[in-house]
Order: sequence, then C-alpha cells, then structure tokens
Amino acid sequence: MVDIATRVWNHKWKIDPIVRSLIDNDFYKLLMCQSIFRNRPDAHVTFSLINRSSSVRLADLIDEGELREQLDHIQSLSLSRGESTFLRGNTFYGKRQMFRPDFMEWFENMRLPDYHLEKRDGQYELTFEGKWHEVMLWEIPALAVLMELRGRAVLHDMRKFELQVLYARAMTKLWEKIDHLRTLPDLRIADFGTRRRHSYLWQDWCVQAMVEGLGDKFVGTSNCLIAMKRDLEAIGTNAHELPMVFSALADSDGELRQAPYKVLADWHEEHEGNLRIILPDTYGTEGFLQRAPDWLAGWTGIRIDSGDPAKGADTAIRWWKERGEDPTKKLVIFSDGLDTDKIAELHTQFAGRVRVSFGWGTLLTNDFRGLTPDDGLAPFSMVCKAIKANGKPTVKLSDNPNKAMGPASEIERYKRVFGVGQQDEMEVIV
Repeated sequence: MVDIATRVWNHKWKIDPIVRSLIDNDFYKLLMCQSIFRNRPDAHVTFSLINRSSSVRLADLIDEGELREQLDHIQSLSLSRGESTFLRGNTFYGKRQMFRPDFMEWFENMRLPDYHLEKRDGQYELTFEGKWHEVMLWEIPALAVLMELRGRAVLHDMRKFELQVLYARAMTKLWEKIDHLRTLPDLRIADFGTRRRHSYLWQDWCVQAMVEGLGDKFVGTSNCLIAMKRDLEAIGTNAHELPMVFSALADSDGELRQAPYKVLADWHEEHEGNLRIILPDTYGTEGFLQRAPDWLAGWTGIRIDSGDPAKGADTAIRWWKERGEDPTKKLVIFSDGLDTDKIAELHTQFAGRVRVSFGWGTLLTNDFRGLTPDDGLAPFSMVCKAIKANGKPTVKLSDNPNKAMGPASEIERYKRVFGVGQQDEMEVIV
C-alpha cells in the first residue's frame, strides 16, 4: 500500500502528474462517449468550469503555471496497450465487447483537444470547445486536477510528520464510516467519488478500504483505471449531459419536450437493452415520469441525483405501480450528497420496497472536514458542464433549483415546456 503522506510530501517537487491515464475517468463518460461518437458525431459543444462555492477562490490558491502544466500533460496522454486490452476484452455488466471496434480504434488514437484558461475575480475560467465526443472527456480530469491542486496548495507548508498525522486521522474517519455501513444488511454501495476526490492516491486508498471493510457489499467503482488496477466492477451508465445537449439541439418546443426520451431510445438501441437506468431529474422527475412512454417502465431502475431523495424514490415506486410494474424488482440508486447517516436512513426506509443501491461520492473520497486549520480542505461544490451545443445554450432544471443552470430566459422556457412549477430549494452539499 502506498505511503500517501510521503507521496504528498514529494508533490512539492517539480510536476508530479495528477492524471496519468485517459481512463482515470468515470466509466459512464466512456459509455456516453461511445454513444455520442456513433449517434451525434458532428455536434459541437462547449464545456465550462462552474465553481458553485465562490468563497473558494481557486485562482488565489492555485498557480496558473502549474495548472497549465497539469492540463498540458493530460493532452499528451493516449491509451496504453494494457488499457486498450482491458476496454476491448473485459466483461462489463455481463457483456463482452461493450466497446465496439470502431470506437476503440478512434479512442486509441485520440488526444484531448485544446483548452482555454484565464483568471477572473479570483476564479479560473476554464473552457473546452469542439466535437462533443472529444471535449466531453475533459470534464472529469479537469475537475480532478483542480481539486487536487487546491489540496496541494493547502498542504504545501505541512511537514512530513504533520502529513502523516493528517492522513492517519482521515483514514480513521473513513474506517469509522465503513464500520457504520457494514452493519446494514444487504447493502449495495459503489464509489462515485472521482470528480471531486482529494487525490487519485486517496481515492485508490478509499476503494481498497471499502473492499476490505465491506466485502461483497461494495459493488465497484466509477473510476475505470482503479477498476482495472484493483480488478473491480466498473460502475456507471449515463448522466445529465445527454438530455441537456440533445435538448439544446432541438428545433422546436415539441422536439424539446421529446428530447429526454429520444436520448434514452438511442441509449437502449446502443446497448441492446443493457444499462437501463433512468436519470429523470434533468427537467423535473414528476413531469418526466408522467409523460414517459410505457416502454421506459420496463427498464431496470432509476438514479436519484437531486431534490429530496425519499420523495424521489416514493415517486418512482408510485409510477412503477401505475404502469403495472413490481417495484420490489426495480433498482433505485441514490447518488446525491450522501454520507453514512443518510445512506443508513434511506437503506432502512426503502428496504423491501425496492432494490436499493448507493453511489457514494465526495464524502467518501474527499472528507477532510475538521482536519486542517480553518477547515481548508473541506470539500466544495465544483462542476464542469456542457453550456452550449451548436451555439445554443444548454439548460438543467433539476429537482433542486439550486442546481439549475442556463440563461434565465431559457430556464423559464424549459419550465414552461416541461411543466415545472414551484420547487423546494435544498442546500447543495457537494
């Protein structure tokens, strides 16, 4: 096992790459990339960094030259022979050759496109513009670099013994969480913590701790590189990015209203009935399910990623019953702002009513709250989202208006088209 404190101490020397592999990325990004490569190869999309926690002034903490070095290094990466073999030959979700030969041939020769970086008002404006299936692969590495550089800046003046004690405390904190979780019967939980992790080394340690502490209750990781390295299941399906871009590309209100379902029809065809998890909250879960075609009720389950999670699960259970489906055979994946108490609460509340699973993110891989002076390592909310598609703005409404994004006029239009009324605001935890 890596001595994390020593490695962190050594970060103080010249560039130590944060991202060393193109598959140090979330598995769902690769699955979506293949679908977009085949179905929307000409779509032109702009991604942008969005720091929701404006009090964390990244440009004051992170040296611009070092950030550019890290981003430039990512641009130099290509798939290794072993990584290509893993993607081409492994079995994912019970299916061999999940990634098709034409996609793999492109991916093996791909290099990430250019980025645009500038400082403004204590923040970095970081954007990526180009073909959708190329620029989308910047999202997770860019977030991981910024999160880790922020951590390195906070830890820079710590001496080696201080770092040893810090990581010992963080390890103890995580192990106490695992002790809590292992008491839950029939728990299913995965690591979803790549995008806002403390560091790659720490995420890898957290995954190893989950494997040892939870055994079969730990079902895998969203990080493709760690899945390969640790011989684990790579976990993931799709994200809000798909309906956001498909909707922006719609030419009329009627096409806009149908766009979220067109996304899933393409997904169904792409994966031949596999990976059938609905993410319904992009433009409001209630309306999405009310207008959903009957064939969607036959899908495996739903992921709940905003709003009140219990309300979202109750809504899904009611919808399945109305469509003649047995909820006890369906899967509900909770993935928003989770920590052990909320996981235990939801697990107990829905046991026996549905099959329950959890995607545990930032508070698994980046919970250093209370461990440094002024809480300088506390996690914060930062995303990298598609903001334009073929020159048109994208919109996300969410079940929590505090997660909404897009121009105000377009947000109002989308609310009208999708029939979204008053929503309850909830704190965005991470």
